[in-house]
Amino acid sequence: MEQNDIQLPDEETRSWAMFAHLSALSGYLIPFGNIIAPLIIWSIKKDVHPFINEQAKEALNFQICMTVYGIIAGLLTLILIGFILLPVIFIIQLVFIIIASVKANQGEDYRYPLTFRMIS
Repeated sequence: MEQNDIQLPDEETRSWAMFAHLSALSGYLIPFGNIIAPLIIWSIKKDVHPFINEQAKEALNFQICMTVYGIIAGLLTLILIGFILLPVIFIIQLVFIIIASVKANQGEDYRYPLTFRMIS
C-alpha cells in the first residue's frame, strides 16, 4: 500500500480533532479548562469518528499530566526549583498543543511525549 492510498479523515473530523487539542488553551482563562474542554469534546464526539476519539483522549491525557506536573512544580517553589519548572512546563504545554493541533488538522495521529495514558 502506497502512502497516497491512505484515507485521511474528512475535513470536519480533522477540525474536531484539532479543536480537542486547541480547547486546552481555555485553561489559561478558566481554572482546569485545559482538562474540562477536551473532556467535553471527547464526551460528545467520541462515537462520531475513531480519529476524534483518539485525538481527544490524547489531548485529555496530556492535559491531566501537565496539570499534575504544574501542581508538583508549584509545590517545588518552596525549595525554589519550581520557579524554573513552572515556565518550562508552560512553554512545553503551549508548544505541544500547537504541534498536536497542526498534525490533527493534517489528519495525522499525534502522540504527546511526557504523557501517561490514563484514559484509553
